Amino acid sequence: MRSTTHPSVTPGPATLTSWGVLMAISLCHMINDVMQSMLAAIYPLLQVEFDLSYAQIGVMTLAFQVTASLLQPLIGMATDRHPQPRSLPFGMASTLCGVLMLGMAEGYAWLLSGAMLIGIGSAVFHPESSRVARIASGGRFGTAQSLFQLGGNGGQALGPLLAAFIVVPLGRPAVAWFAVAAALGAAILWQVGSWAEDRRRASTATPDRTLRLPRATVIRAIAVLAVLVFTKNIYSASMSSYFTFFTIDKFGLSTQGAQIMLFLFLAGMAAGVMLGGIIGDRVGPLTVIWVSILGALPLTLALPHVGLVPTGVLAVLIGLVLASAFPAIVVFAQELVPGRTGMIAGLFFGFSFGMGGISAAALGVLADAQGIRSVFLLCSVLPVLGLLTILLPRRSLG
Repeated sequence: MRSTTHPSVTPGPATLTSWGVLMAISLCHMINDVMQSMLAAIYPLLQVEFDLSYAQIGVMTLAFQVTASLLQPLIGMATDRHPQPRSLPFGMASTLCGVLMLGMAEGYAWLLSGAMLIGIGSAVFHPESSRVARIASGGRFGTAQSLFQLGGNGGQALGPLLAAFIVVPLGRPAVAWFAVAAALGAAILWQVGSWAEDRRRASTATPDRTLRLPRATVIRAIAVLAVLVFTKNIYSASMSSYFTFFTIDKFGLSTQGAQIMLFLFLAGMAAGVMLGGIIGDRVGPLTVIWVSILGALPLTLALPHVGLVPTGVLAVLIGLVLASAFPAIVVFAQELVPGRTGMIAGLFFGFSFGMGGISAAALGVLADAQGIRSVFLLCSVLPVLGLLTILLPRRSLG
């Protein structure tokens, strides 16, 4: 009979946590994700300027996310064997080039190329930076993962605001100005990569890759976690790509007003991702996953049917509840397969986000055929799949 103890890790001394490195990697995660959320936030602008259909917008999301999806797991597996922390600034350089292409685009092919370069930058950044965050955690794995992801979610939340108050008034070429932030991120990542490389060379310990549970149980659990993240990412992709259009269509908002509504959702996600890791270190990641699943469904079901103010409130709450599970899922998965931090990061940051991209493209086709509101009616039931959490192992991995 299995014990009901949640998988957990005993935090190491606070003095071993490298807060400066965690803050630096979180800041760079914010810069990275500002760029990719900027892409989604300027979709209404691009739609008008380049006369794009919803399907073409979905393909742009696909170009970004699938590029990251195809590369991230491969990069993660390669760097698990041969860590390359000094590759981090080169990923940010790819993002920089993608942002410049978006700002200077002369046609749809330029837009797709810019989206793909941002995807490549994301693919290089996430596996190795997630490893750096774990190295710097001092045993506070959930808190470190939350702080790392907080930067990303903060960047996703800032993107629409920056688009609303800089890009919309000044025009699409203003996107290129954000290449300055990418250059700053590359400089910071050069220092972070050097720190991580020095730490790696100083360590004589061989990573322990012994499974704590039977192989079949681990494979099943990873598959369930992947489905959970996939489900959350489909919903997040629908919000990131189409929530602005939904609020414009339903409430007659301006582009700026719609982008502020998107900011509310992304700000909720930023708060949720920080709370999820901190609470997960105290009560166990499985508890956080369950609370996230049970809490999200009534909120998503209500969203398509309420007025403007309740829509804004629900956007915040849905973002908070959905995002709270993600750090817990990543930490849970890392403990299932020790020593495979890059592979797990590649799988959950890369593959699952890529599947979200494919879904965004499909949702675009649905929006063209049935209207934008049909997208949110369909996505409102997705959290039901979270009940698969019951299949996750409950006894300690330690």
